[in-house]
Order: sequence, then C-alpha cells, then structure tokens
Amino acid sequence: MSSPRNAAPHVSDVTSDGAAWLASAGAYPRHTLALWEGRPGVPVVLPCGSAFDVVSAPAIFGRRMLDRLWDDGPGSGPVAEFRGRMLLFAAPGTAQRLPSLLDWEEWGARGRPGGRTGAVPSLLCHGAGDTVTVPGPAGPEDAPPRPDSRWLVAPDTRRPWLPGPEVLLWAAVRAARAAVRISIFPPADQGAKVYDVSRRR
Repeated sequence: MSSPRNAAPHVSDVTSDGAAWLASAGAYPRHTLALWEGRPGVPVVLPCGSAFDVVSAPAIFGRRMLDRLWDDGPGSGPVAEFRGRMLLFAAPGTAQRLPSLLDWEEWGARGRPGGRTGAVPSLLCHGAGDTVTVPGPAGPEDAPPRPDSRWLVAPDTRRPWLPGPEVLLWAAVRAARAAVRISIFPPADQGAKVYDVSRRR
C-alpha cells in the first residue's frame, strides 16, 4: 500500500514497545522510561551506535528522501523531525559507511553535493560516540503537537526494521536528482504525508 499523497498533517505516537527500544540505546533505560511515564512529551538525548545510528538532514531534503523510501523503496525505519532537521533512524554502522558511499557518488564534487544531481545540503551521520536529541513518545495532552518536534514514523516494536547505508544512499541520490526537476512554483497542497508502517519490509 502506498502512502496517501494528500493526507492531512499527522503526528504519530510511539508505542510502549517502541519507547522501550528507544530507551534501550541509553545506559539507564529504566530511568528514561520512568521520565517518559510522567512526561511523555519531553525530548531526550540518546547515544547512537548500539540500537541505532541516525542520519540527519534538513527538513525539506529529508522529506524528499522519506518520500523516495516510501513511494519507490522498502519504506523507512523510525523517523522524527526535531528543530528543523529530519532524523532518519538507521542500522548501527550506517554512520561509518554512508559518508564513503556518498563520496563515491561524488556527493561533494566541485562544491555540488550529488555531483551531477545539483546542489543539496550535506547529511550528518551520527554513530558510535555521538548522541542525538529525539522527541518524546507522545505530545502533551493539553497542548497541540509541536511542529518542530514530532515523530513522522514512530517506532512501534522492540526490534524495528532499520535501513542500512545502501538504502539511504539510494534515497539520497534519488531525492537529489528529483530536487533539480522541481518547479520553482510550489505545489498547491503542502500537507504532510501519513506513512503506512505496515509496508515496512
């Protein structure tokens, strides 16, 4: 099933199993889960490299990558937006391997990321030794969701499928190529998509 093209903006909450998976990345998972039990909307800092790596992209380009993953590829792992960045959760080891794959694709050739595909922003790869701030499992019940801190594809199991470096390279290259074909006039409907997690492979 493909994701709806004109879906209304949607914020997905993390399941209890998904929260347990996120918390398992830290040294004190019970402390993190206890914090979220009392304050489910609070963002937390989690280490990368064991449960997951994270590839961070500016929101617009990250959305294009996400669209490629869901429209033409295998779907994505968990994905969050946080303060203008798209956080794509990836298999451990991705942060170490992806930069060399991007270099091989001439991502930075002559100051033009993507080489022949035109200028796009660089991707930040967070792996072993790095930390990232992620949104809490759910937004506060008495406040509207924050557009700069939300889950687009929330973790829903204790062992979510995570894309590796080759899958994210594929999505980045196709997003970069598509970027140069986009009209200078924005489409009429800029609504966010709802991604059907049942399509994950």
